[in-house]
Amino acid sequence: MQTLISADQIAEKINVIGEQISHDYEGTDLLLICVLKGSFIFTADLMRAITIPHTVEFLKASSYGSSTVSSGEVDIQDFTLNVSDRAVLVVEDIVDTGLTLQYIMKHLSNQKPASLRLCSLLDKSASRQVDIPLDYCGFSIPDAFVVGYGLDVDEKYRHLPFIGIVD
Repeated sequence: MQTLISADQIAEKINVIGEQISHDYEGTDLLLICVLKGSFIFTADLMRAITIPHTVEFLKASSYGSSTVSSGEVDIQDFTLNVSDRAVLVVEDIVDTGLTLQYIMKHLSNQKPASLRLCSLLDKSASRQVDIPLDYCGFSIPDAFVVGYGLDVDEKYRHLPFIGIVD
């Protein structure tokens, strides 16, 4: 496995993003929505980097199953969040095809939040099938399958403290 982004690079970037989010959302009722499972580590570290009061909720969504290629079909479980009149920031591990996030963002938007933005650790724009604007982004990455720092292949490698490219 080749290291693409080191643990130190990730930590530095999260601090920068956390400062920007703290500034942008000062005085709001900020709700982070962690998209499980891949973004749980990123969300935990991001929460510690955000200096303003905020809350977190979780939503499980997937379009991969046990494959390394997106199926194009979004599976969402326990999607009962009420975000009406809240400042909502969806926290994702990676934006790949954009299909999963398009579905999530549309559903949340229909609930009329005060604001709705997206924060992703990784952006793989070469794989994008739909336009998904990123309000906060850690790193742009090449069109390769990556693991580590919460991202997996067949539920393995989430524990790695860095982002690596699967050989």
